[in-house]
Order: sequence, then C-alpha cells, then structure tokens
Amino acid sequence: MEQYLNSASLLLVLLNPFLVIIYIIDVVQKLKPSHFYRAMIRAGCIAAVVFCLFANLGDAVFSKFLQADFASFQIFGGLIFLIIGLQFVFHGPTAIEILRGESENLAGAIAMPVLIGPGTISASVVIGKRHSSPEACLIVVVAVVVTILIMILLKRVHDFVRPRNEYLIQRYIEVAGRIMALIVGTVSVEMIMQGLRAWAEKF
Repeated sequence: MEQYLNSASLLLVLLNPFLVIIYIIDVVQKLKPSHFYRAMIRAGCIAAVVFCLFANLGDAVFSKFLQADFASFQIFGGLIFLIIGLQFVFHGPTAIEILRGESENLAGAIAMPVLIGPGTISASVVIGKRHSSPEACLIVVVAVVVTILIMILLKRVHDFVRPRNEYLIQRYIEVAGRIMALIVGTVSVEMIMQGLRAWAEKF
C-alpha cells in the first residue's frame, strides 16, 4: 500500500493543483462554474489517457515510435519550462495565457501544457515501471481525479471569496505566481542538466 501511495503522491505533487490554478487564473475568473467544471473534467480525461499511455509504453514511446532518446525530451521539455518561468517573471500570471493563446478547445489547452508536461510524463513512466499496467493506470487516474477535484474546489473558494476579499485573491496570485516562477525555473534547469548528463554518458 505504501508503494501505491508513494507513486500517486509523486504524480500528485508534480500536478500540484494549488500552483496550477495560478496557470489558469484567467480561466477561473472568466468562466462560469458549470463551464469551468466541464472544461476541467475533459482536460482531466485527456491527461489521464496520455499518462496511462506513457505508464504502459514507457521508454518505448521514445525509443521505438519516436526513435529518439528520452534525454532529448528532457532537454526540450526543460527549455519549454524555462520559457514559461521567464514569462512568469516578466508578465506574471498572464504568461500562460500568452503561451496558450486563444484556443477554441479550452479543455485541450488546459490539458497541454498545464497538466501534461515533461515532469508529469516522466512520473507516469516511473509509475509504469513500478507497477503492473492495471495498477499503474488506476494510480494515474486517482491522482488526476484528486487534482481535478481540488481545482474545482479552489474555483468555488475563489468565487466565494473574490467579491468580499478581492485583495486577498490578488495577493495570493502575486505570491504564488512568484513561487511558481522559481519552481518552474529550477525544475527546467534541472531537466536540461539531466538530459545533458544522459547524453554525455553515451560518449
């Protein structure tokens, strides 16, 4: 049981709904609750399917289908994360809106790059190596469901608190946004370094 909890916690920590909500704060503020709930559920379904795919296929996705090393994915993913972190530093929470653009498929735009990223995909591969296919998929689905439920709860809290204490909401966004920039920047550099080290070991 402890191993299952550790695996679920690994993915849940990387999904981190309390920081991810800052990514989509523009969506939280603009959408009605019912529309937000539907978009989040669809995004969660997309993310769960992708994570299960990587949990079951693992490194074969890169080595056989893409004919590329996982190190290449780490380096490219790190560069994307680094751009997001820099955008957060200079533009604040609107950074992800700039990168996401105006998408008609909001659920897909939330799923990628907000939920589906280099870190969460790597975690899915690790979970697939630790457990059998059915167990890995169950762990992934549970982690995604918990993430979506927390984000829906945060939306309800936001809508309740904002009319009365909008200043607190803005302060949270500002502080959490700066924390997000630091975390994203640190993770991106670490991913790039891991990818470079993996490449260097081949020579």
